[in-house]
Formats: sequence, C-alpha cells, structure tokens
Amino acid sequence: MATQVAIRPTLAQQILQQQAQAQRAFAVKVIISWVALLAFLLFMFSSVTIQIGPIAIRTIQLDRAFIDKYWRYISEGAIETLRICFLSIFCASILALLAALGRLSRIAPIYALSTFYVSLIRGTPLLLQIFFFFLALPQMGIVLSGFIAGVVALSLNYGAYMSEIFRAGMQSVGKGQREAALALGLTQSQTMRRIVLPQALRVVIPPVGNEFIAMLKDSSLVAMTGFVREIMWRARDVGQSNFRGLEALLVAALWYWVMTLIFSAIQSRLETRLARGDR
Repeated sequence: MATQVAIRPTLAQQILQQQAQAQRAFAVKVIISWVALLAFLLFMFSSVTIQIGPIAIRTIQLDRAFIDKYWRYISEGAIETLRICFLSIFCASILALLAALGRLSRIAPIYALSTFYVSLIRGTPLLLQIFFFFLALPQMGIVLSGFIAGVVALSLNYGAYMSEIFRAGMQSVGKGQREAALALGLTQSQTMRRIVLPQALRVVIPPVGNEFIAMLKDSSLVAMTGFVREIMWRARDVGQSNFRGLEALLVAALWYWVMTLIFSAIQSRLETRLARGDR
C-alpha cells in the first residue's frame, strides 16, 4: 500500500510533465508557422523577379522611395487614432453601464428608454451614425467637428453593444449575495455599488478589451468626415495625391496590425491576472 501511495505522485508528475512538453512543442510549432507566414508575406512584397526557365515569377512591386518619404507622415496619425479610441471607449463604457442598469430596472420608462436606445443604435450602421452627427445635425443648428462627431458616434454605437456585456456581468453575480446584502440592511443602490459592480467588473473587463481592439479598426471610418487626420485619412491623402494607394494602405494596415497585436497582448495578460484572482 505504501508503494502505491509513493507511485501515484510520480505518475501524476509524469503526466504533468508530458502535458507541459506538449504545450511547449505546440507553442514552438506555432511560432515557426508564424515566422514562415510572415517571411512569405514579406517575400510577396519584395519586388523580386525569379526566372525559372521560360517562366518569370514577379512579386508585388512597391515604390520604396514613396514609403521612405511618407511613412512618418502616415504614422503620425496613430496618435489621433488612439485619442479617438481611448475617449470613445471611456464614454461607451459609461453609456453601456447606464443602459445595462436601465435594462435591469423595474421602472417602465427607464427600461423603455434603454431598450429603445440599444435597438435604434444597433439597428443602424456606424458609418450612417458618423455622417448623421457630422452632416445632419448642422441642419438643426448643431455643428460638431469631425473629431467630436466621430467620438460621439463611436461612443453611442459601442455603448449599445457593450450594454449586453455589462448586463451579463451584473447578472453573473449570485442572487444569494444580493439577498444577503439586503438582509444586512444595505439598500438596492448600496448593494449594486458595493457588492454587484465590483464583482461584475472582473467579468466585464476582458470583453471590453475586445471591443476596444475592434474600435481601433472601426475608428478608420471617422476619416470619411474628411477632417480628422488619423491613420486612414493620412494614408488616403498621400496615396491619392501621389497615385500610390497600395503603398500608403500597406503602411496604414501595418500600423493597425501592430496596435492590434500590442493591445491583444495587454488584454491577454489582463485576462490571466483576473483569472488568477478568481482562483
């Protein structure tokens, strides 16, 4: 019996070691595959011609002089893109929280207002909303800059979609905790503020990170106003004026990709930290 007890931990350790080795091997294969795909992508845009007998294989020709001249100009738009996104996600989070509270409310007018807002915004495209705030409101005497119109549209749009995230987060808190808080003498507002919201935020933060990453790309629609000099506006500006749309859009695409990778890595670390706290 003593021998069996001594063997079991050893077998468990072997199984864990095998699983760890398998995970490391899988991670190495993924990295190698990424490097190979990236190398292939770089080769496709390398402006190289390969002659194989009578067959000539030409990769995509890029104007490197144009890229060297304008990549800094396009890259400066990243600051404006991040300004739009950080301000919009902050406002959208507040709207989402209010809409979620409204959808959980037992007061009919508040419930109706929140559901009407979500239905209206989710039922119309984001580009239309941007144009509405930038082009339609001036007919009513309300003139917004391209930047403000874009932030308002993004905030309202993402606030409507994120309201479901906040509502699900608040409903994930057990009903027993609410009842216990009320039994201790806390009011409904105190229960929501001290018990429900702190726990709901742990559930809400990771999907909000996903929404922010999606907003990084959707912020390019603000360029359609013609007055917000973010990445897409600058790429289109120099691309059209120099007839080098391919090169300009490639620089813009690279910036969006890099920002997405950076914030995805931040979100992954945040999710790991929050999951560790749950355990």
